[in-house]
Amino acid sequence: MARSRRNKGRPINGWLCLDKPEGMTSTAAVALVKRATKAAKVGHGGTLDPLATGVLPIAMGEATKTVAFVMDGEKQYRFTMKLGAATNTDDSEGEIIETSDVRPRTAEIEAALGDFVGEIEQVPPCFAAVKVAGERAYDIARRGETVELEARTVEVKDLTIVERPDDDHIVFDLTCGKGTYVRAIARDLGRQLGCFGHVSALRRMKVGAFEAEQAVSPETLERLIEDDAFPQVLRPLNDALAALPSLALTEPQAERLRAGQTIRVAPHMVKGPGVQGDGPGGSEDEDTTIRAMASGDVVALARLTGAELSPVRVFNLRVHPTSFRAIS
Repeated sequence: MARSRRNKGRPINGWLCLDKPEGMTSTAAVALVKRATKAAKVGHGGTLDPLATGVLPIAMGEATKTVAFVMDGEKQYRFTMKLGAATNTDDSEGEIIETSDVRPRTAEIEAALGDFVGEIEQVPPCFAAVKVAGERAYDIARRGETVELEARTVEVKDLTIVERPDDDHIVFDLTCGKGTYVRAIARDLGRQLGCFGHVSALRRMKVGAFEAEQAVSPETLERLIEDDAFPQVLRPLNDALAALPSLALTEPQAERLRAGQTIRVAPHMVKGPGVQGDGPGGSEDEDTTIRAMASGDVVALARLTGAELSPVRVFNLRVHPTSFRAIS
């Protein structure tokens, strides 16, 4: 006798810009959204520490195929550095391991910031999600064992002082690329200044196309679902792919691409980032990854070689349910 098929959840496709509250893990945030929306598949576009608040892009359905592009996006943070103490986690949740009575002047701090802008070498915090021999670094550190992490190159585009509310605290704005640890910047800046330091407050303001001004709190999400207004904050897959050039296809072309076929296109019709003049630039032997679009929706991520467009990842976009209210 055949087993009955298990209900796999709703076919919701798109992105939600969640305003993660302090104290919640990114995994718990994903579980909350999945539970509230009953979506079949949910993931996130870049971990936020429990201490941190702010933008946590949540991918749903076919949007999970675009997570890597969001994680590669530029990020903006506002963080507060507490001077005078280093902790084992490099934030206020850890144990104090070193202290100092030194309090550098604001001008001295500002003068040191240039060393933390551009491509810099950075050792991740011991309590980080990076893996060491297949195990998370924070799991090793929590056991009291020494964690040896190698320095990595990261890009900091901008680091500026916002305010200094008192001698012990200073607020910064940071714009950076993938893999940058804010906690490591506070740690290393404190060491360089001779005062020690750690992150006492952290808010992510932006990840790629997702900004704090459009983020919704868990409480707001619940109300939107109850009012059948959730589709108003569900963002299209295309928002995650804004950094890629695009090409508008005819419907017959789109159908062939969806079926896995390579099609012939006019390269000069490619538009957007990385496009030189009237076309994608480069020689006919070079490949360009583009967004293949039809009727305003992204059909596939595709590889353009000369005038040939081959599908790399096809999206199966379906109609959303008419009601998002909780189902008992």
